Amino acid sequence: MWYKFPMMEQRKTARWNVAPSLLGFGVMRMPLNEDGTIDRTEGDAMLRLAYQNGVTYYDTAYTYHHGESEPYLGSFLKDLDRSSFQVATKLPQWQVESLDDAKRLFADQLARIGVEYFDFYLIHSIGKTAFLKMVDLGVLDYLIEEQQQGRITHLGFSFHQIYEEFEYILRYRDWDFCQIQYNFLDTEEQAGRAGYELATALGIPVIAMEPIKGGSLMNLDEKMKQTMADLDPSATAASYALRWVADHPNVKVILSGMSTVDHVRENIATLKKPKPLSEKERDTIEEIGEAMRGRLGNSCTGCTYCMPCPFGVDIPGNFALWNKARMFQSYQMIERAWEDERHAEKRPPSCTECGVCIPLCPQMIDIPADLKIVQQELTALKG
Repeated sequence: MWYKFPMMEQRKTARWNVAPSLLGFGVMRMPLNEDGTIDRTEGDAMLRLAYQNGVTYYDTAYTYHHGESEPYLGSFLKDLDRSSFQVATKLPQWQVESLDDAKRLFADQLARIGVEYFDFYLIHSIGKTAFLKMVDLGVLDYLIEEQQQGRITHLGFSFHQIYEEFEYILRYRDWDFCQIQYNFLDTEEQAGRAGYELATALGIPVIAMEPIKGGSLMNLDEKMKQTMADLDPSATAASYALRWVADHPNVKVILSGMSTVDHVRENIATLKKPKPLSEKERDTIEEIGEAMRGRLGNSCTGCTYCMPCPFGVDIPGNFALWNKARMFQSYQMIERAWEDERHAEKRPPSCTECGVCIPLCPQMIDIPADLKIVQQELTALKG
């Protein structure tokens, strides 16, 4: 057993019986071997470094790393004092077609991780339609029963849909927490800033995921990097992204999907005692986020109200790639996804301009016209 050094900031809340570390370790982007399995030597070194520096919150899910994440995390934690860490995992609601499915999955997760209870348990990536399905199947009532029996300590959900659906789910019951994507670029996307403020108003703690947007916020253009360097030459774009999230007091855990030992070191250094942003730093980061959002090609929120397209076009998927390339001014960031032959029939050329999608869009986007622009711009960027 390793000695746990209490060096990481903790944020208490009356809703929880524990105070996890502000930095949470997401076991979803671990280093890989050539065959695609987790590199356990490197992964163990990362987890050990985090644990020894006071990281107590470890997040996994049933499907991460093709099902390897949960048992891998369990193998790392098995020799540690159970009171020294918190485990969070998630019910893959898309695999649930009956109450028995949920019960089977939950029992399997306990066995895979090798624990008798989950400190934090989430309904994974839920939207309104899927949430109502869980209610109708009795899954939500079942999870509440598991909480009453002590096999779940804190019950919540993770979310990647539009704000209106987030508000419906959040207000449905008195949740112990919610997990949302939150960073200085995505304030107007998904639950966003409005979702954070609603959760705060309702007294529901927030766990923030994607604080660096999967690493994307380390890849700012040179002008933006220089703007940040002018604030503090010793600081990195990643550290500023983390500090921006940490500046929100109702964020109790910042969940980072780290992939290297260096990622762990930098995140620990930034969040063990996060330095509050100065007014100038805060304004500058907000201005960078606003400038990047201003590069968007259109206002698609990914709500999928336009789907399914009768001709198979992935309308929100194409717009997401286009907008990402524009925001970061980088074709390389979307090259693999855009050129994936498996999705060729979902690209803009399959659009027949039938117009069925136009009245369905709450943003009133001229979808066929914008799909033409998507194809033109990304083809030009490809060169």
